[in-house]
Amino acid sequence: MSFQVALNFEDGITRFIECRPDETVAEASYKARINIPLDCRDGACGTCKSLCESGRYDGGDYIEEALTDDEAASGFCLPCQMTPHSDLVLRIPSSSAAAKTAAATHTATLAAIRRHSATTVEFTLDVDDRNGLDFLPGQYVNIAVPGTGQARSYSFSSGPAQLQVSFLVRIVEGGAMSGYLTERAQVGDRVEFTGPMGSFYLRELARPVLLLAGGTGLAPLLSMLERMAQEPVAPPVHLLYGVTSDQDLVHLDTLEDYAEVIPSFTFDHCVADASSSARNKGFVTGLFDASTLYNGDVDVYLCGPPPMVEAVRGHITSLGVTPASFHYEKFTPAAVRQTVEAA
Repeated sequence: MSFQVALNFEDGITRFIECRPDETVAEASYKARINIPLDCRDGACGTCKSLCESGRYDGGDYIEEALTDDEAASGFCLPCQMTPHSDLVLRIPSSSAAAKTAAATHTATLAAIRRHSATTVEFTLDVDDRNGLDFLPGQYVNIAVPGTGQARSYSFSSGPAQLQVSFLVRIVEGGAMSGYLTERAQVGDRVEFTGPMGSFYLRELARPVLLLAGGTGLAPLLSMLERMAQEPVAPPVHLLYGVTSDQDLVHLDTLEDYAEVIPSFTFDHCVADASSSARNKGFVTGLFDASTLYNGDVDVYLCGPPPMVEAVRGHITSLGVTPASFHYEKFTPAAVRQTVEAA
């Protein structure tokens, strides 16, 4: 028996390893040729100190100078001493390059293209080595746009357990991926991507959750919901979804389906266009207040274009509420993501 351990590095690259209950995470990492920071191997120096964001483990033996009681209580751990009791997600305080590893490259076949509207398209891939592709719900990959020599970043809209992987794309005039998907793409095309990447991913469900999406920023939140649907019990989860116009609204039927299978899940949406037929006109900031944030006892996940992200952050600050955790990702329509914001 072994457990899956996700190692998320400072540069956003995530690598997955298998770790037995009788071996330390550091031992399993080195067997996988991933050199996480390490000096003593005895729990004495603290060089490998990392943050465990999800999962159960035995912290092992170490001295106070390497890891204080307060740090251990906050989720910090020493991979050279810890042994897993479940799957784990660790935030490693070094770059993937320093650990002598890199994002994996995968090849796939274009399986489907779905044009949701004039502004949004979705595509689905059959990955050649699907069993070798692991990712955390919310993460993204860099996809080489066929025939262009360019790459674009897209978050998975599908969950880690689904056999096919899917992505949502906002159609941008002159965009490399937009042009490919709307003009040249054919089912059966070969596609290459690297990843997974990013620090925007679902953490352990420990308290109420507020999900906030702007436009195709809905994609990673759909991946998170798919993961939540596998949980036997989930805390209250509320999603607020904002778009510019009615034609930008996608996957409302999918959200309805999740509301059926996740008893604690609710959602609402709004449209900025004043002529919209939506019940709520305006922005997502008009749909939540301090009570929606449980006066701070909430985990917030926010994904959307930079103006929307900044507006939400400013609104939360104006409410005088500090969420227990606040994770956010900004995206622009024509760039490979270099960093993922989290706070």
